Amino acid sequence: MSAFDFYTLTDINWHGKIALLRADFNVPMVDGNCTDDTRIRAALPTIHHILENGGGVLCLSHLGRPRAGEPNPARSLAPVAAQLQNLISQDVVFCRNWPTQQPPPGAVWMLENTRFNVGEKENSPDLAARYATLGDVFVMDAFATAHRAEASTSALAQATSACCAGLLLQAEVEALKKALFNPTKPVVAVVGGAKVSTKLAALNNLMQTCDYLIAGGGIANTLLLAEENPIGNSLAEHDMLGEAKKFLSAHADKTLLPEDVTVVDGSGENIRVLRLSELSDIGDGRIVDVGPAACAAYGRVLAKAGTIIWNGPLGWFEQPPFSAGTRALAAMIAASPAYSLAGGGDTLAAVAQSEVKSGISYLSTGGGAFLQFIEGSPMPGLASVLKR
Repeated sequence: MSAFDFYTLTDINWHGKIALLRADFNVPMVDGNCTDDTRIRAALPTIHHILENGGGVLCLSHLGRPRAGEPNPARSLAPVAAQLQNLISQDVVFCRNWPTQQPPPGAVWMLENTRFNVGEKENSPDLAARYATLGDVFVMDAFATAHRAEASTSALAQATSACCAGLLLQAEVEALKKALFNPTKPVVAVVGGAKVSTKLAALNNLMQTCDYLIAGGGIANTLLLAEENPIGNSLAEHDMLGEAKKFLSAHADKTLLPEDVTVVDGSGENIRVLRLSELSDIGDGRIVDVGPAACAAYGRVLAKAGTIIWNGPLGWFEQPPFSAGTRALAAMIAASPAYSLAGGGDTLAAVAQSEVKSGISYLSTGGGAFLQFIEGSPMPGLASVLKR
């Protein structure tokens, strides 16, 4: 998979062909309404390309985690089909029941939630064969699900005579390749979030490429504890201390831990900033953010970066009193002339909260897929559309 040698949309003669487009329409819903159509908009370039070149489109996507074989109206893609229709200014036929024929060229149809189907999660070849009767070419454009082997992301590629990557998938892979395989030095990785355990493989792989690692959130807390700093009742993984010590032993010279931290006491009311030398005073308090000295130190490193890879906030950014570190980080990355790649749900939420979207070079739509790519782990949804 290292070559990432895909067929692309331009390799297909779309005249009269029907695309089985696996998109990522797993959008937030409230009371049956789509509250953020970013993921729907991300599929538009691929849809337009196919239509403009004489093809038709049957969209496939999951939404949420319904139980297979038990269609749940709250997880129906009907509102997504309605929003897509508004965005492309042409009818979108929503197939609540299984269609008896393929869509005609020039048409856009949407199949009901793929996870309503028995066999979807199990990557069933039989289900993939049923999908394949509804189109001619499998187009994988859902990077956010590319780390999963499901019938509509993996087996379907084997059930069709032709397959290719969509424009979004192509852009995601190119952005990751630029940051990971051919980066402008120095490379700075910023990795935050709650758990070392979920990101240790990614961290170890990143250290082969990056020159500096800025650690934040619960990950930084676990590393601080591994250095025998008292952290009170802060979020940390005590059962990962052995792995954390191994990591620091190998990469201490590249790893930047916070020089100071923002702490709340046991009641959650009193907020203090403590230097690491003062952490003995933390008592039953909790670390909820980095402090101003840490932000300044990170800024000096980021100012010299050629490439920045960001996944995860520095603290409890959802709570305004504790978002200062993550906001400062977002502003510094956006202001940097370096090529910057940000991915993960919390990371994108922090970018939106900080209003710095235009300053980030590329925002990845993937969460788990983003991390799995960084780990170098198998990506069945990507492998499915490699040239064969």
